[in-house]
Amino acid sequence: MLKIDALEFGYRSNRKILDDIKFDVSNGECVAILGNNGAGKSTMLKCLNKIISPQKGSVVVNEVDILKLNRLDIAKNTAYVAQKSEGSRITVYDAILLGRKPYIKLAPKKEDYDIVEKIIESLSLEKFSLRYIDELSGGELQKVMIARALAQEPKVLLLDEPTSCLDLKNQLEVLKLIQDITKEKEIAVVIVIHDLNLALRYCDRFLFLKDNEIFCYGGMDVMTSENIGAVYQVPVTVQSYQNQKVVIPLT
Repeated sequence: MLKIDALEFGYRSNRKILDDIKFDVSNGECVAILGNNGAGKSTMLKCLNKIISPQKGSVVVNEVDILKLNRLDIAKNTAYVAQKSEGSRITVYDAILLGRKPYIKLAPKKEDYDIVEKIIESLSLEKFSLRYIDELSGGELQKVMIARALAQEPKVLLLDEPTSCLDLKNQLEVLKLIQDITKEKEIAVVIVIHDLNLALRYCDRFLFLKDNEIFCYGGMDVMTSENIGAVYQVPVTVQSYQNQKVVIPLT
């Protein structure tokens, strides 16, 4: 389980970006972080992985505060997939093997190779394994970055807008993959996402950020037209279509 308590972050200007952030994520659960641009969503995600250090608060993973750990031990607990991944001249296989770096001392062992091969098979990346990642499409590259994160064998997976540059087909494929991984591996997943309808389809709980604080947090009960309208300053209606909730803007 992931538990965040009293998290605060601000820059030298003393302007708080995050104030008293408290929430938890159970194993096997995917939580969507929602809110306007500039609300602090990506900043919060980086605080959860100590990419940037919050001034106050704790981030506890299975009863261990990872903010007190070194970078190597953090990488054994949490994995982070950035919003944009730069392609480089390494193969898909080697890119995923990099996820084993926290566990490798001198050279990869058989266990490391076995884990990489199992992940490649489970994500159906066999035909790409020897291709260079700078030759991949956006959707293919995103799957490789997720595979690399899984190679860390994390207890928590953090994803920053993993579908922002993808077409509709790849958005659905990547989010379905994340949903399946969440349940199968029973890890806690936190995902920053802008598309409310994709969040409704693939996430279990929803956290709205507004004015540097948590506006509301919960299940489907918080995905109301009132909450969405208050956070985004846009009138919407939330309807059901074929047993699926959808958000429809009214302007």
